[in-house]
Amino acid sequence: MERKVGTVSRGIRCPIIREGDNLVEIVVDSVLDAAESEGFELRDRDVIAATESIVARAQGNYASIEAIAKDVKEKLGGETIGVIFPILSRNRFSVCLKGIAMGAKKVVLMLSYPSDEVGNELVTLDQLDEAGINPYSDVLTLERYRELFGENKHQFTGVDYVQYYSDLIREAGAEVEVVFANNPREILNHAKKVLTCDIHSRLRTKRILREAGAEVVCGMDDILNHPVDGSGCNEKYGLLGSNKSTEDKIKLFPRECTDLVNDIQKSILEKTGKHVEVMVYGDGAFKDPVGKIWELADPCVAVANTEGLEGTPNEVKLKYLADNDFQDLSGEALKEAISQRIKEKKDNLVGDMASQGTTPQKTD
Repeated sequence: MERKVGTVSRGIRCPIIREGDNLVEIVVDSVLDAAESEGFELRDRDVIAATESIVARAQGNYASIEAIAKDVKEKLGGETIGVIFPILSRNRFSVCLKGIAMGAKKVVLMLSYPSDEVGNELVTLDQLDEAGINPYSDVLTLERYRELFGENKHQFTGVDYVQYYSDLIREAGAEVEVVFANNPREILNHAKKVLTCDIHSRLRTKRILREAGAEVVCGMDDILNHPVDGSGCNEKYGLLGSNKSTEDKIKLFPRECTDLVNDIQKSILEKTGKHVEVMVYGDGAFKDPVGKIWELADPCVAVANTEGLEGTPNEVKLKYLADNDFQDLSGEALKEAISQRIKEKKDNLVGDMASQGTTPQKTD
């Protein structure tokens, strides 16, 4: 019988995860218990996805602000450092900033504007237009920013992040200077040792700074990319993808977990006979339509995945086929023609008009 239901997504409730827990056992048992409770069956090619957070918790991948401070001081000298392009987030960056400031005597904080990398606004484009400010070229001091725009509280949190971040730096024992600019080269007028905190544009920013004569350039991925005094770490991403755990501790992005996804896949096969795919996932690029904020704070979407999830989609667009190739058909004849076209599709549809509008995606 033809399947009548398309893709179904189910949220599976697991126990609270603690450091050292057997995550393979917990995930497999939770999925199978849910299937029995709710009356659904696993099928070949179903996907089991575990959030990066529970993986990092099970790994015990945590670090203190003292560990951050020590690594920052060793890598950036402990004097004046430029900290540029951070996202505006109490959860994602505030604890990191505490540690960074503890590892320096002065922080020159350079904020991108009108918003950060993921869409948190400092000011609106309309405000810039009214003030005659060009964000691509104009550099603003804190005094000029306040003169033009006053206090700007975040739409959802009610926090003035300019004041909040400045206070955090001072409380950590460092001086602070705030600059607003979008050209990374501007920071070199204030500091020669730079920590760039952008996520997805970090490689370009590092290149620009090095070419412009920076003495030292580090990214968030270069801080805690190895253990410091027994702390957690992430060899590939460092502080990127971290979250606030407590006021003085962060949970880092999970470390290598390919074995985890393969072991879950193997266990499900042994228990059910079904060959599922498994992934560990981070932010998936959802944009909030009200606040215009992207869920893009993790450095990649898939931390790890089984082999069957490699590659990009190779899909045809049904409405294109119905409106063009088979516009004279209807009913059962149209259905059969499209089904046959899907069966006969090429392994690579790049350049084929039948695939237009289907956006290729990669997990990292």
